[in-house]
Amino acid sequence: MDEMPFSVKDVLERPLFQRAILLAGAHGLYREVRWVHILEITHAAPYVSKHDLILTTGLWLKRSVKSGLEYTRQIIDHETSGLCIEFGTTIDEIPDKIIELCDQHDFPLILFRQPIRFEEITQDIHSYLINQHFGLLKNLEHFSQQQQQLILQSTDIPAILRLLQSYSDGQIVYLSTIESNKFYPSVTSETAETINTFCNKKMKDFDQIQETEIWKMDETHYLLIQPVVCFGQVFSCVGMILHQAHPTEYMKLLIDYTAKAVATVLLRTQFLEEKILSNQNELIQDILSRQIESEEQAQMRMGLPSPNGERYIFVGGIIEFEHNVIEAGPERMEARNQDILVLIRSLLKRYQMHHLLMMKNNQIFLLCAKERVNKDSLTSINKNIQGLIDGLDKYIKQALPSLRFHVGIGKSRTRLLDVWISFKEAYQVIEISQTVPAMKQRNFYGKMGIYQLLKAVPDPILSEFIKDQLGQLIDYDHKHHLNLVDTLSMYFQCMGSKGETAKKLFIHRQTLYNRLEKIRDILGEDFFEPERRHCLEMALLGHPLIEEFNTNVHPF
Repeated sequence: MDEMPFSVKDVLERPLFQRAILLAGAHGLYREVRWVHILEITHAAPYVSKHDLILTTGLWLKRSVKSGLEYTRQIIDHETSGLCIEFGTTIDEIPDKIIELCDQHDFPLILFRQPIRFEEITQDIHSYLINQHFGLLKNLEHFSQQQQQLILQSTDIPAILRLLQSYSDGQIVYLSTIESNKFYPSVTSETAETINTFCNKKMKDFDQIQETEIWKMDETHYLLIQPVVCFGQVFSCVGMILHQAHPTEYMKLLIDYTAKAVATVLLRTQFLEEKILSNQNELIQDILSRQIESEEQAQMRMGLPSPNGERYIFVGGIIEFEHNVIEAGPERMEARNQDILVLIRSLLKRYQMHHLLMMKNNQIFLLCAKERVNKDSLTSINKNIQGLIDGLDKYIKQALPSLRFHVGIGKSRTRLLDVWISFKEAYQVIEISQTVPAMKQRNFYGKMGIYQLLKAVPDPILSEFIKDQLGQLIDYDHKHHLNLVDTLSMYFQCMGSKGETAKKLFIHRQTLYNRLEKIRDILGEDFFEPERRHCLEMALLGHPLIEEFNTNVHPF
């Protein structure tokens, strides 16, 4: 099918326009024409639409040049296709200022020097447009049917792209985040390199593309791009090289249908792969229970080459979901978990990381491995994992806004057999994020700060320490509900500034003075001295963890 839409140039080639002349706007001949409108009133704005070709006898020119200019500006501003004026019925000349205005805006001004029946023009062009539209719909229907057959028969994405190429008769480009770019039909290595370089410069991140875009490659080539979206993430793009900057609706629909078909195949492939890889659960479980005998055996079971020193970096993490059981129900919860599992695996493929995944109740255990290339490899794997977290967060906010989730990522290890420690650290991160509001966004164990130390202290010892330092204050709060513990914590955070403390606690300054006086009575006058303050601050940080320590059953 022709890339170019039906334009003013095509209108001038119709038989009824053989005696018409183009008076102005020669550079606007490729303006698209979607309908023909006969208009004789002086206020055109409410009655015209974008891409309308206006037919008139020029009655509005009888009033004044000023009103004629205003009329012309109205239809230009409404992005109509052009203006056809018949001489002889109402007017015999067009003011030079109107001709100049049309030339300035590349707006075609067509003149019939002899009377012509406008209804014949509308009938001719409308019949052509309707027949053309009907033909395009038939082609799209046939295209869609063939596409559905391909989807049902196999998971062959190249076949879907070749079908698009046969209908568009253009060069098709498939840009992927998890494999090399593909071209249909095949191109030379030099051409492929040129296109790849252009696309890499144009697009640093696939998620930047959220809808159809057109990119200018050079003066005669444009790339029409359509993202392939799965679970709110862009995993690939379908591109079509065109020779003009304004693709037809037909071209847009072809590439849109193709992108949706590719997304369907990608999802089905991922779900099939998820079934095949379900035996990974056993390997992660063995790592957690430390039942694997050697590092070599562990890496072989993960599908990695034989170990060669500290060749890989391994990271363990846990993603925990809080479903609304009443809202979702067991079956819907299971479907959500499966969708999220497929999304996570797709994102990991994007970042080219070896990985294992295990779903256990409402937790996903994640084990990532990346080859150690240089000193920046650890930074790279953490950056990729953060990208995974961001992608998951984006999908859940869009598709499952009521679902809450927590992520914990342990420290990296150079031995796969030691990753059970990383999982333990990941669980600690989740525990902290659920009990300490300020730590909700800190997903990595390495960013837990002092909580690393607090988590390493045995529960009874930490509880006893908190009791020694804050016990009297906590007991007083339980009896009198004065929030002295929270007041002391905020007072320390504000470095002893009473005004700032009162402001952040939303209380009157005198109320703060009364509370601080009571804190001195209970803790003593030295509670703000460095040595005593350090102990109190440590106890305040550990205080929210006491109940969690006493009630939580640790899985390791």
